[in-house]
Amino acid sequence: MLFKNTNIIQNLKSYFLKGDKRSQNMKNNIAFMFLLRGTSILISFFMVPLTLGYVNTDTYGIWITISSIVGWMSFFDIGLNQSLRNRFTEAKSKNDHVLAQKYVSTTYALLALIFGSLLIVLTILNFFIDWSSLLNLPKSMSKELTIAMSIVIVNFCLRFVLSSINIILLADQKPALSSIYDFVQQLVIVIIIIFLVQTTKGTLLLLVSVYCIVPIIILVAFNLILFSKKYKDYAPKFSMVDFSLTKSLLSFGFKFFIIQIAGIVQFQTVNFIIMRYFGPSDVTSYNIAFRYFNMLYMVFTILITPVWSAVTEANAQDDIIWIKNTVKKYQKTFFVFLLCGILMFAISGNFYTLWLGNNTVNISYLLSFFVMINIMVFIYGGIFVNVLNGIGALKIQFYASIISPIIFILICYVMIGLLHFGIYSIVIASILANVNGFFLAPLQYNKIFFQNKKGIWVK
Repeated sequence: MLFKNTNIIQNLKSYFLKGDKRSQNMKNNIAFMFLLRGTSILISFFMVPLTLGYVNTDTYGIWITISSIVGWMSFFDIGLNQSLRNRFTEAKSKNDHVLAQKYVSTTYALLALIFGSLLIVLTILNFFIDWSSLLNLPKSMSKELTIAMSIVIVNFCLRFVLSSINIILLADQKPALSSIYDFVQQLVIVIIIIFLVQTTKGTLLLLVSVYCIVPIIILVAFNLILFSKKYKDYAPKFSMVDFSLTKSLLSFGFKFFIIQIAGIVQFQTVNFIIMRYFGPSDVTSYNIAFRYFNMLYMVFTILITPVWSAVTEANAQDDIIWIKNTVKKYQKTFFVFLLCGILMFAISGNFYTLWLGNNTVNISYLLSFFVMINIMVFIYGGIFVNVLNGIGALKIQFYASIISPIIFILICYVMIGLLHFGIYSIVIASILANVNGFFLAPLQYNKIFFQNKKGIWVK
């Protein structure tokens, strides 16, 4: 037995030490991310029945919807954070630490200006919006919804500026460190919710406060710790803000900006559409099914996260063979995820009962099937999108992002308004509108790396 254990340890060491430095770094990050995010996934699953036990399904659905609405504002960063990810990696790979710090400082300054202004405008506008009417909820909830939206708006604006530290970690190929934030955040929220279940009656405002205030406190601490120690050389400083770099950030970031808007229309509006046309309980049903199958996407994200910045570095060093070999491995991995998705669908009904208890939420097999297919499309397309993002080949994705929301809205209109196909309409529309994921991105990857095409394919 001791001999077998020794062999296992030696094989593990051999696996993590095999390959070039870039590959070793990816393997180490993936291993640590599995540990951290794997625990986070378990915590997130525990949080759903815990939260549903604290508030009812309607209140939970309202919380999900209003947090999604504020999520629409993410396009106001005009792609700065995603642009920072590539620019920081490029500067650091060339050992230009001063330029890297300037990019960090300038991005923080621009985001502070954008979201500081947005915070003032949205806070004022919030008091003139009738949220109860907009969300088709009782008039008696109007005041509570206004206060809740105020808390969520403040959370979102602060979080968007402070979360740039996570982008820096991804750019530096340290995604495992970024995962620590998510783990600590979820753990603290669970502990507080458990305490509130025992001591208070569940309300929307208490739920919103916990989910909004805790992440900000932890994110502030995260920034202070990392910029005072590990990333001291890249800490944002007023003296290092260089607005002449804005053009460099925006020229690349504008494409991400449009792509983000498309993502918001297709994915962030889902909860609002369901709330508007079907009700808060259906928002909860959809989100439960999505959380269940999204576990696969969360695992895939652990595997794919290091690829973007690693590809940026490999491309800068003309290591095309490494990129091709990496994609080949991920394509094989996709079929494992597909088999897992089919198995999860087969047992979904029993799992929902085991997870949430009898008669808590009603989720049909048809809804589960379409959500599973949607996740599979995300995973498959994600392999190629991350590589293309890494080399900055965004033009086709940019054009697709303009067309996709139109396809999504048209399909929703036809299937909901004319065919009365129900909540399934939204998931089907999301699948069909993701044309870049299941067709264009794989095609573009092959054109660039196997047919050596230039022009629009590499822009």
